[in-house]
Amino acid sequence: MPDASMPDASVPNAPRAAAPRLNATPGLIALFCILWSSAFAAGKVAVADCPPLTLLATRFLMAGAILLTVTLVLGRFKRLSLREWGALALAGTLNNALYLGLSFSGLATVSSAFTAVIISANPLLTALVAGPILGERLTVRKAIGLLLGFLGVIVVLRSRLAGGHEALSGTLLVLAALVALTAGTLTYKRFGTSADLFQASGIQCLAGALALGPVALFLENPASAHLSAAFLGSFAYLVVAVSVGGYTLWYFILNRSSATEATALHFLMPPLGLLFGWLLLGEPVPLLDIVGIVPIAAGIWMVTR
Repeated sequence: MPDASMPDASVPNAPRAAAPRLNATPGLIALFCILWSSAFAAGKVAVADCPPLTLLATRFLMAGAILLTVTLVLGRFKRLSLREWGALALAGTLNNALYLGLSFSGLATVSSAFTAVIISANPLLTALVAGPILGERLTVRKAIGLLLGFLGVIVVLRSRLAGGHEALSGTLLVLAALVALTAGTLTYKRFGTSADLFQASGIQCLAGALALGPVALFLENPASAHLSAAFLGSFAYLVVAVSVGGYTLWYFILNRSSATEATALHFLMPPLGLLFGWLLLGEPVPLLDIVGIVPIAAGIWMVTR
């Protein structure tokens, strides 16, 4: 990815060029949504054979090593200021260690589809604080779209909780993960970096590994991991497809759009999360889940068109 797409991190609050519309890269957006939403089902498979924090710390370490190696081979590794290192480390801790650490811990007691639905509320939280933090203008059309998307999420949440299928403890962990993801998105968008996308993603992965590693060693027993074929396959997918591919695509999209528009894509996660949960794990899909998809789709169209 060209460095020109990155904001100038050397000048705080430097004016940024108008970002291309999201629909300029529909193929990449579709790929990102598939990778991001499928991660919950893959994670559900992996945590059955490995403690969640140990799984994530190892995943981030391997993904970070791959990304930085690619950066070096391509000759795109550049020296960064302490401010950029600090911003990327903070974003990596929020986006990787806290967001995924909390959500994967919650996956022990809630379904992958339910996790995807909760995380899809990220656009609403982002839109509420993107104005004062990033100076983004929330138009009436975008506000209506966000509310429609959130309404769809509420419909699915009510269906799941009323049926007693999800544990409260796991639900609270995933809600905390949602807050961490929103904070990480705004941190990355607010401070920016002049680093190549692979370098930026790699640094954030390593920051997540360094933050989670000591906690995993203290709370979990890595020796309890069972290296089954299902675990190895899902782990490889999480490292290569999601951490290397999905997160790099996410930062690419963030660089080319406002935070509100980019996070609106998370409203696609409920239907995709339901699909992957049903297809890979046999998780049931209540009728109200399908009903909730309608306002979600309408909300995405209004925010991103």
